[in-house]
Amino acid sequence: MNPRYIGIGVALVAVVVVGSASYTVGEAEQVIITQFGEPTGEAITDSGLHFKVPFIQEIHSFEKRFLEWDGSPNQVPTRDKRFIWVDTYARWKIIDPLKFFERLRDELGAQSRLDDILDGETRNAIARHDLVEVVRSTNRPPDEVEVESEEEEAILEQIETGRATIVAEVLESAQERTADLGIELIDFQLKRINCVAEVQQDVFARMIAERNRVAERYRSEGEGEAARIRGEGERDLKRIQSEAYRTAQEMQGEADAEATGVYAEAYNRDASFYAFMKSLETLEATADSDSTLILSTDTELLEYLKKAQ
Repeated sequence: MNPRYIGIGVALVAVVVVGSASYTVGEAEQVIITQFGEPTGEAITDSGLHFKVPFIQEIHSFEKRFLEWDGSPNQVPTRDKRFIWVDTYARWKIIDPLKFFERLRDELGAQSRLDDILDGETRNAIARHDLVEVVRSTNRPPDEVEVESEEEEAILEQIETGRATIVAEVLESAQERTADLGIELIDFQLKRINCVAEVQQDVFARMIAERNRVAERYRSEGEGEAARIRGEGERDLKRIQSEAYRTAQEMQGEADAEATGVYAEAYNRDASFYAFMKSLETLEATADSDSTLILSTDTELLEYLKKAQ
């Protein structure tokens, strides 16, 4: 055989062996080495180039970063026998890759195990509390909400646990159950809470009725304020008109008094002339161009007209 071909073959085998014996660990990875399916040694968490026995050992890579768990919405009963839909969310990470591999094998197995743990703990926690404890975190009264009965008012004032405490209870219980799985629960939250379909319409109707009552109260207050403003405006208008009328009457009275004085002075100077002028004014006011005037022969006006001709 040609030595050249032998050399090429040896080189190819060496490349394959070296490629199978080396592997790279990323910054966000941690690795477990198994031999014939069983882990060998501790987890490798240092990033960089590493080596293993070729063809015999296998690498299993796991995330160092936080992972998400998104639960499916479940129908859960509360202590006061009200059924609600609960949607949950959690974050977790792998803290012991060797134990994680031995107990759960991979992330799919971990997600399945978390489904059982978190769903169960959520159901247990909610079943120990009333609905109002699940949806509220403090005793702060809702803004602008009017309670219809003493029972509702008492429920609003008797929050002892609250949603935040219930979430903390679920997280603590779940952490205890996941401690021997090589994972750590970082956070857990109730992402969404909804009433079942049979109850939602009643809840929405009550919400609409409450908002309508608040809106009606605002409208009533607005109409009352508008009536007050209109009343004040009308009162001011009446006052201004009254003052203006009084001033006009005073001015007219003064003018009439002055005119009366002028008339009296004119009458005192020549009473006959004054009487004659008043007769002309009366005649002018009662007759027009279409009127026919009949005068007696002894009328002073007729005598005046004859003299004027």
